[in-house]
Amino acid sequence: MTTPPAAVELLRWYVEMGADEAIGEAPVDRLRTPPQAAPAGRDPVAPAAAAAATRPPDPTAPKVTAVAAPAAALAGSARALASAAETLAQLEQAIRQFDGCSLRVTATNTVFGDGNPAAEIMLIGEAPGAEEDRIGKPFVGRSGQLLDRMLATIGIDRTTAYITNVIYWRPPGNRKPTPAEITACLPFVMRHIALVRPAVLVLCGGTAASTLLGVGDGIMRLRGRWFELAVPDLETPVPTLATYHPSFLLRSPERKREAWRDLLSLQEKVNTLQKAAVFHKNS
Repeated sequence: MTTPPAAVELLRWYVEMGADEAIGEAPVDRLRTPPQAAPAGRDPVAPAAAAAATRPPDPTAPKVTAVAAPAAALAGSARALASAAETLAQLEQAIRQFDGCSLRVTATNTVFGDGNPAAEIMLIGEAPGAEEDRIGKPFVGRSGQLLDRMLATIGIDRTTAYITNVIYWRPPGNRKPTPAEITACLPFVMRHIALVRPAVLVLCGGTAASTLLGVGDGIMRLRGRWFELAVPDLETPVPTLATYHPSFLLRSPERKREAWRDLLSLQEKVNTLQKAAVFHKNS
């Protein structure tokens, strides 16, 4: 028995939209006609329920408060796990075991980092896409290939840079991460920076820039500007440049001129720090 081509295309579309896992132990036939409801009869509970609904509230009764999702508790758990990691390997293991972000359930892989962990230049993007989720490495799809070409124009590659994201799992359908998802991952990101100890940090895209810089401005206002990012466990702030995400440049190639100016600014900063002997790991 062969699978109809239309069904194959539908399954492929589901995967691209992020629905790459069946939820539920048994399939549900949603085309089946639902069974007819039983004839309505006298429900002895209904009159009591109706009376309770119209009864005025008792001021002496204890108030019951609905328990919201413990976002603060999850962030605290993430901070504890992150701070306990003394190496990148320990941090990656902690992230893989962290169950405080729902994206972990729908993603295929945890996408931690790529490149040279001893590099002086660290780049942080938004979140993995479909190709990154499949392979388990950041920036390996079309946007990653563009990023490699961009960095190559100023003499940088993945042997002289380290790359990661603010989110370690792919959001379904490549949607934008929610504030709750960002909050859950942020302690790991800050610890990630502290363990790499970069001399220069590059934030690719509005999500990475607004998250780490703690500002509400969009990437149009932030790009090309240098900031001093204070990172826990690092003695001095890290010079930080905001720029466009490569995926944005694929959609808006007319912005590549501005991205090129950002690359030249990065190159100038690297040269200045090298002359000041700030770059020391690989010397």
